[in-house]
Amino acid sequence: MVYYRKYRPQKIEELDSKDLRERLYPVLSSSVAHAFLFTGPKGLGKTSTARIVAKAVNCEKRFAINKEQKTKNKEQKGKILGSELKVKSVEDIEPCNECAQCISITNGSSLDVLEIDGASNRGIEEIRDLREKIKLLPVSAKKKVYIIDEVHMLTTDAFNALLKTLEEPPVHAMFIFCTTEAHKVPGTIVSRCFHVQFHIATDEELISSFHRIGKGEKLSIDEEVFGEVAKLSDGSFREGAKILEELVLVSGGEKITKELLEEKYQVASIKYYVENIVSHLKNKDTKFALSTVEDVIEKGTDIKYFLEQLISKLHVDLLMQVGVETETRNKKQEMSIEDIKRLVELFSKAHQELRYAVLPQLPLELAIIEWGIEKNNQLSVLSSQLSDNSQSVNQLTGKPKTDNRIWGQLIDKVKTHNHSLAGVLRGCSLKSFSDSELVIETSFQFHKEKLSEEKAVRVLEQVASEITGNPVKVLIELKGK
Repeated sequence: MVYYRKYRPQKIEELDSKDLRERLYPVLSSSVAHAFLFTGPKGLGKTSTARIVAKAVNCEKRFAINKEQKTKNKEQKGKILGSELKVKSVEDIEPCNECAQCISITNGSSLDVLEIDGASNRGIEEIRDLREKIKLLPVSAKKKVYIIDEVHMLTTDAFNALLKTLEEPPVHAMFIFCTTEAHKVPGTIVSRCFHVQFHIATDEELISSFHRIGKGEKLSIDEEVFGEVAKLSDGSFREGAKILEELVLVSGGEKITKELLEEKYQVASIKYYVENIVSHLKNKDTKFALSTVEDVIEKGTDIKYFLEQLISKLHVDLLMQVGVETETRNKKQEMSIEDIKRLVELFSKAHQELRYAVLPQLPLELAIIEWGIEKNNQLSVLSSQLSDNSQSVNQLTGKPKTDNRIWGQLIDKVKTHNHSLAGVLRGCSLKSFSDSELVIETSFQFHKEKLSEEKAVRVLEQVASEITGNPVKVLIELKGK
């Protein structure tokens, strides 16, 4: 069995998140909510926690405490102080994991705790069927618990049908909804649930989880490895357990050292590549920056981790620029605050797009290319301004001003169709223009390729034709060729 499943927490006290423990103990100490909503990123233990809650409300030890307390209340006060359990300590809340109810829920064999995949059972018919079955009393447990994973996948009609049940739930029923996309759950559902938000795990919480695995598996592992694995885990217990398991497999039974981790995930060389790529970006060397990305991929480095280290490096540079960090720095390598800010924006966007990328390196490469275009455009605009001033001088000799006026009109009109295309045009110049032909000149191969795309040419020819009133053919040329 994989580590993440094998070492799932089985009690509230085993949950590595202190915040989560502190939220669950009070709500389970007295009148338990009829519906919970667990939200947060994947790999944080939402489903595992749902099972613990299901055990806590059905544990036979809890029934015994409840019965004993009611008896004492009768003897001491002559009446029962409510039908729900009033526990005095956290030990009374925890499932025992020894009674028949706890064991069956842990094994997934309980007839009264049902786990439903919201993605596969998202229609109104499935929810109507659930509404009918929920009326039936539990087979052997106190509460019939429905755990619906990825609940945001339910259709609007299904949510509406579910809402009626949440408004008037049977006393023997409980819902636990889990989702990674809380914003897709209707507010009418959220308002009827006890909402527990799962936050990204801290390094301390992750290391605590890894120690539990290491102890259970009797692993021989350097302490510093736990910290490095935590950094690679992206705040996910599941991802961290997976990485740890991979290290165990490649170690071949030998001690797991930091050197082994660096060899497996190329951690040591990442710092060199990060410094290298930042240097290329500062010097506007798009080609060499992309070549560095290629080297990173060839070495098998995890691109997600590389991007995170790249953003972390820029973050430190930003803090140094404003005087927060006092770390020794190379003055020649510094970028302006504006440039660092823009790079962080581009790489953060690339990081978000990783999960949808066909090629893992593609979002990073596109971010680098976009940076190169922006910086080249800035240089070209300055060049164009100087060129315009020169043309003004030439006009004193009697040369016409028509081309400059038409070029400005062209850029302004193209901007209404495609903002980025207009930006590329600002880095180019008008070589010649007639009623039937327009020739655009650029010093950059990338600009030529961008303007030569079918969609771009179609826009340019349409705008040029609007200016002249005649069909116009657009040609793109490199200067000096």
